[in-house]
Amino acid sequence: MPFLDHLEELRWRIIWSLLALGVATAIGFWIVYRYEVLELLIRPVRAAADDPDLRLQYLSPADSFFVTLRLAIYTGIILAFPIVAYHVWAFLSPALEPREKRAIVPSLYLGMVLFVTGMALAYFAALPATLEFFQRFQTGSLEANLEINKTLGFIVKLLLAFGAVFELPIVILVLSVMGLVTPAFLRDKRRHAIVAITLLASFITPGDVIVLTIMMMVPLVLLYELGIFLSALVYRNRKNAEAELEASMSPPPGAVEAQ
Repeated sequence: MPFLDHLEELRWRIIWSLLALGVATAIGFWIVYRYEVLELLIRPVRAAADDPDLRLQYLSPADSFFVTLRLAIYTGIILAFPIVAYHVWAFLSPALEPREKRAIVPSLYLGMVLFVTGMALAYFAALPATLEFFQRFQTGSLEANLEINKTLGFIVKLLLAFGAVFELPIVILVLSVMGLVTPAFLRDKRRHAIVAITLLASFITPGDVIVLTIMMMVPLVLLYELGIFLSALVYRNRKNAEAELEASMSPPPGAVEAQ
């Protein structure tokens, strides 16, 4: 396709993606309002405070609406992700080789599953322990006065951080497809990776909750091993493709070379 046709295709795919995001956000607004998604996020805060009637405060008359809108946007992004991913894939796939397509297509679905898994671990394990840890300090001098925007921002950032960390195998897979890392390199740096994972798990989990840190380390180590496995598959397929190409270019047995 000519360059201007590529730009026209990109423009329309961006328009369709934004339209899908807008429709999904409208649906997300109804879901957030109808099924009380905010209550789901506030539930760990109430459990940590041991107060089932706890209600977060807002400081502006419009805060309650904009909090609902923020949650609707988050929900809309999740709902519109398959459509946006399709348009990104449809635009980029003609420039990819068949082996790259076979590696990237499954990684999109695997990445979504890993992201949701990380968020679930954060919601059910990391978030309650983190809230309880922070509430131990200065209890005799300070009284909690939780404001909805900052509290919600803290919760969402923690969930997204865990979801992003669980994308480690996908990052390794993409780097392997690009030829930037090899399985041998990953195996050789396994000890360094374990040290880095330990530091990362200690940083994103509360200070003295050793059990939670170990709970974070074990999945990350397993995800690193999964990344090595995926990298090995990429290079094995690449090696087989090169062998087939070399075999197809070599003369058949018994053939006489041209003089």
